[in-house]
Amino acid sequence: MTNDDWAKPDSGEHRHGTLLTMADLPEPRFLDERVAHWAATTPDAEAMDYLDRNWTWAQWNDRVRRLAGALKERGVGRGDVVAFLDKNHPACVELTIAAASLRAANAIINFRLAADELDYVLNDSDAKVLIAGAEFMQSIDKIRDKLTKIEHVIAVTPEGDDEYEAMLASSTPVDRGEDVEPGDVCIIMYSSGTTGRPKGVELTQSNIIAHTVNAHEGFEFDEGDKNMVSMPLFHVGGSSYVQFGLYDGVPSVMTRDVDGASLAGAILKGANRTFLVPAVLAKVLDAGEDAVKLFGSLKTFAYGASPMPLPLLRAALEAWPNTDFMQAYGLTELCGVISHLLPEAHRDPGREERLGSAGTLVPNAEVRVVDPDTLEDVPTGEQGELWFRSPQLMKGYHNKPEATAEAITEDGWFRTGDIGRVDDGGYIFVEDRLKDMIISGGENIYSIEVERVLAEHEAVVEVAVIGVPDEKWGEVVKAVVVVESSEVSEKDLIAFARERLAAYKCPKSVEITDELPRNPTGKVLKKELRKPHWEGRERSTV
Repeated sequence: MTNDDWAKPDSGEHRHGTLLTMADLPEPRFLDERVAHWAATTPDAEAMDYLDRNWTWAQWNDRVRRLAGALKERGVGRGDVVAFLDKNHPACVELTIAAASLRAANAIINFRLAADELDYVLNDSDAKVLIAGAEFMQSIDKIRDKLTKIEHVIAVTPEGDDEYEAMLASSTPVDRGEDVEPGDVCIIMYSSGTTGRPKGVELTQSNIIAHTVNAHEGFEFDEGDKNMVSMPLFHVGGSSYVQFGLYDGVPSVMTRDVDGASLAGAILKGANRTFLVPAVLAKVLDAGEDAVKLFGSLKTFAYGASPMPLPLLRAALEAWPNTDFMQAYGLTELCGVISHLLPEAHRDPGREERLGSAGTLVPNAEVRVVDPDTLEDVPTGEQGELWFRSPQLMKGYHNKPEATAEAITEDGWFRTGDIGRVDDGGYIFVEDRLKDMIISGGENIYSIEVERVLAEHEAVVEVAVIGVPDEKWGEVVKAVVVVESSEVSEKDLIAFARERLAAYKCPKSVEITDELPRNPTGKVLKKELRKPHWEGRERSTV
């Protein structure tokens, strides 16, 4: 089935042993439509599995409606924000759908944030109700006097013996309001904040649905399939990905954590389609024959959120010859996936160079490659800033009109800050972040290109490339690496790079370290790596 078929379904599909006519299912306008449909047509089929609990579609739809009633009783309505703070929990997805049916939004908070970061994000979100995991209540208590906008704090636990369940049991179900619009903001998701305070990305119901439809190619579920949801829900790779199962009416198996035991448990429950970060594959391959065999049960392994080192990808393709691999490139501001490298491209022996690409555009999307100085389009194959236009594009940054205007042009193009190129086949190559570009002696050097080469070295586990000051060239390349062998030296790695890169791109120095600094979402903080080298100096990209 092609992606166009999903936009206008016209074929029969088996779901839970019942023949459902997809032609009877128009593309939804609201997030709760498909949940209500499956509750009406397959009420006793499994909808969600979580730890030791599971719910049918009828039960899950009832929970959403009861949660809407509970929120309404607590004064939540048009334009309001509720917040969720916990590890993965179905209550987060229930909150998104229930809040949307009241014209409210769910601000999904990163549970890894420190107290002062929680203080900032919760206040910035304007949340009036907070549903928080019991294990995080101590952090909330420390800053409770600063959270002046929050009127209600409700505890939730993995086991379900909690305030949240009691609230649902005592509430009266409420249906979606007649004044709800597809353009209403339903999720606020905070960006990583690698260059400053995080910004709240406002995603509407129509944004989320457009992403579900457009990014669906490669996720055609078969009868008996189950969708493993393990990416953190505070990440767009979690909250957008979970929508695929809801849209198609297949069961979702949600894990609370992304550790090996949790993932293995989900696979043993029958989960066979998933989206995870590349680092998971590395851990599985290192875990031994049994782990590799178990993960061979996956029909689809989609990956994204960070680059996949080519040696790791090649090893995965060899280890799991029957698994469809799919890379997703995207941004929170675009609800997630804006381009994807589909399974057939992963195993095309004639075009292996495309394994280093981010694939091709999803449907209903446009791309431009723009010179960041002149704002003119560059010729095909040349590098520039990647701009995208799509119905998936956010409404804007929460309470930050100036930042929104800087990111979105008047004619609707989103300026990603990513440097890349598009080849003559429409394949997108993401070369670097604009702010991470190194200019040495007037030559532009893209750190990702150098990182990809060094990642090919058998001793390199992780690598980050930065520019450091140089009296002659302005700045030169420095690599900071984590290695698994104490025998590899700085000279070895520089020599390895010189065999594979132009001399001006090669690192002039290599620092071997135990770990790379990361923000709470796991992204490497190159700003922190550059800081000691540029103290007291000017560098526009610091």
